Amino acid sequence: MTLSLTHVHGDRVTVAHGAAGTELFSYVYRPEAEWEAPKPYLHPVRTLSGAVVTGYRPNDHRWHKGLQLTASHLSGQNLWGGNTYVHGEGYLALPERVGSMDHVSFEEVGVGAGRAVIAERLTWHPHGGELWAEEERRVEAGDIDPDSGSWTLTWTSAVTNRRAEPLRFGSPTTHGRPAAGYTGLFWRGPRAFRGGRVLTATSAGSARSGESAASPENGPMGSQAPWLAYVGEHDGRDGHATLVFEHAPSNDHAGEKGTHPAHWFVRSDPFAAVAPSWAFHEELVLAPGETLARTYRVVVADGAWDRARVAAHLAALGW
Repeated sequence: MTLSLTHVHGDRVTVAHGAAGTELFSYVYRPEAEWEAPKPYLHPVRTLSGAVVTGYRPNDHRWHKGLQLTASHLSGQNLWGGNTYVHGEGYLALPERVGSMDHVSFEEVGVGAGRAVIAERLTWHPHGGELWAEEERRVEAGDIDPDSGSWTLTWTSAVTNRRAEPLRFGSPTTHGRPAAGYTGLFWRGPRAFRGGRVLTATSAGSARSGESAASPENGPMGSQAPWLAYVGEHDGRDGHATLVFEHAPSNDHAGEKGTHPAHWFVRSDPFAAVAPSWAFHEELVLAPGETLARTYRVVVADGAWDRARVAAHLAALGW
């Protein structure tokens, strides 16, 4: 099925499909509020039928914007946005710790052979504006499948430390808050998806063969699995949508403290959110000049998929 692309320079790149021009997502890179740790993000993201599956600036967390790459604790800085978690004191308004991920240039923006590609260069900065990291990012859309009602988004980022000292990636959990290991690629679902169903690739930590309500007490929060799926039900229209998050086998990173395979951060209450965390239980340390490379795939599908259907679809896609 044909993909098309529209670039509003300085603002966003929008990818659509089909004769009707149904928009699959917008990649927004314009600067936004400093308090929200400005960074590019995808919103709205839609299914093939046009249903929106991302939230944007919800009143509980204004810095939650669709699908974005984040760093909640980075060597004492907050590139996540909003208040900063401080052990023993909770979340504090510390604007002097809020940094940014800035768009520099696009290396490629185009469509062809059934895929849309956005390749971008970014720089990461603490609040003071120094250069801490350079990132090469590639976002691709493809695998349009009307029969299954799905398409895939692949996100690859390579982040190189440009400081003269290590970059320490952490999370609220590495700083003392239980079950709050969010950092890295982060999805915020629409408000209607609250209370959705979470499926994992394995039954570990789950009450029903990988199917559970996501919570620290009963579910995959903080666990490891090749993929995790979230099923939500729409407001304003009938039906469900399923998002499947999968991290590439190559994502394990050898650092100062060994390998750091992804651990899942996932909530269905009080809001829908998923992140394959870089630093759930312990910090990830990136030495000067070293590059942290990550690849993720997100399947966006109409309908409520079960665990068997997710597994079969991913097996057919392969890596």
